[in-house]
Amino acid sequence: MGTYADLVFLGGRVVTVDAEFSIASALAVTGGVISAVGGRDDVAPLVGPGTRVVDLRGATLLPGINDSHLHACAFGMATPPLSLDLGHPAVSSLADVTEAVREAVGRVPGGQWITGHGWDTGYLDECVADPSRLPSRRDLDAVSPDHPVVLYAFSGHATWVNSKALELIGIDRHTVAPPGGAIVVDEAGEPTGLLHEGAQALVQNALPPLSRQERTDAIRSALATLARLGVTSYTEPGLGPGGDGIMRGALGAETLDVYRRLLADGELTARVGVLLLPTGMASTTEEFARALASPGETGDADPRRLAIHGVKVFADGIVPNKTAWMHEPYVGGGCGSLCVGGETDTERIAEIGAMIRHAHAAGHQLGVHVTGDRAIDTVADAFAAAMSEHPRPDARHYVIHGDFLTAHSMKVLAAHGFGVNMNPTIKWTVADMEEEFVGTERAAYAWPYRDAIDAGVRVASGSDAPVTYPDWRQGVATMVLRESKAAGRVSGPEQRIALAEAIRTYTINAAWQDFADDWKGSLEPGKAADLCVLDGDLLTADPHDIPEMPVVLTVVDGQVVHDALRD
Repeated sequence: MGTYADLVFLGGRVVTVDAEFSIASALAVTGGVISAVGGRDDVAPLVGPGTRVVDLRGATLLPGINDSHLHACAFGMATPPLSLDLGHPAVSSLADVTEAVREAVGRVPGGQWITGHGWDTGYLDECVADPSRLPSRRDLDAVSPDHPVVLYAFSGHATWVNSKALELIGIDRHTVAPPGGAIVVDEAGEPTGLLHEGAQALVQNALPPLSRQERTDAIRSALATLARLGVTSYTEPGLGPGGDGIMRGALGAETLDVYRRLLADGELTARVGVLLLPTGMASTTEEFARALASPGETGDADPRRLAIHGVKVFADGIVPNKTAWMHEPYVGGGCGSLCVGGETDTERIAEIGAMIRHAHAAGHQLGVHVTGDRAIDTVADAFAAAMSEHPRPDARHYVIHGDFLTAHSMKVLAAHGFGVNMNPTIKWTVADMEEEFVGTERAAYAWPYRDAIDAGVRVASGSDAPVTYPDWRQGVATMVLRESKAAGRVSGPEQRIALAEAIRTYTINAAWQDFADDWKGSLEPGKAADLCVLDGDLLTADPHDIPEMPVVLTVVDGQVVHDALRD
């Protein structure tokens, strides 16, 4: 027989995610590669004295999960132990938040910034009981008079700080908020400690940039969480000069260097694909082309473990800011706009088209952040125009988020073999909230999975962590059910998809986005042994129960990186 297997799985539901979505009961791994898939008789000859045999007892074996849009460094910085967890259900009141800050003050050196993430007034008792009661610096001053405190809302659109932080940032009653931002003030005209939208940049600019050690610790923290969730691959969507001002530089070029070092030291326990971020928002083609001329490098890194796949561009903003560019006005007026350089819509359309054309002609894959329906149509048409002008086989460009993907855009994307990267956990989180911005009908349509798949568009799913927790199980449940987090209401039932289709978005379709579907993303002989074991039978489970099904084993390249079976 020759070589014995390192790992053998028996007695489970082996969800291969091959072309037929075949279900087997046994699988073998030899030397980091899947060596057999089938029944007990297919793997029994591979069992030797050193083989670990796992009796699945009916559990589900899946391809390793590929979260195809996840900011790992930022996620690590936004979660314990590097940041206070202020999300639901960790806290349920303003009193809980202040207590968490009080405890942090007791263990953090004097004068050091205390950070927290995830608060949501919709889950804070005092704010629910009285909607006019908002978080205030006074809540924090009582427990932290000397430590500056900065607490980020779950949505990323509000920041809550204390008086010490306002003092260090330099914000007082005379401070003028940046365009698109707001400094909330009380009846006396004094800042309350709440900063909205663009005003949050005042905080970011005052915080010290992340050190190399902080970046390393953040990514290590994220990797540990991802291993426990069964995530074996992810796309870090945007590292480069354009990210230097985001999350204290978490998306900056230096983070790519940290990834290289972690890989060299054997600590990179997931496969990482990178999109370069040459410039931020409101950039011009000239700035973009100049930055693109000196792309980032991965050195001699194994391209199956760390690779640069393409380039990220921002085309518009987001719906809750009313900065996504829409065909029809928002509730209350306004349609948003493209966020690139240019004084008019016509100039901005030309600018985004030129940026896309430039990156395409240079041979890059493009991932374009775009959420509004008019902006998506513009980007899809620009993809097609670039392809027509510079024909390239298999460019695999894709729109990121694609909240309001139109029938026109779907047709264009499908015709050229392009994709869309959607976010089911964001859908779950904001489904109720979006109605106040775009009305009931459009809010229900947002993230049109069913229509996109039926149109032939390749659909991948990602969490956009730290915007949402990177739990693919909740993502799968949301794609199947279309239920919202806060109210549990069904939002767009006609956009529900089947379980098998949902699983594909986190496995083989995400691998396609990485140009890697020929060697990962499904459980077939010869493919990389990236595996996730879920306790219970995923295929027959009530979709409502999927988010609570434990991940008990995670394997990357044949190496076990999470093992609850032996704990």
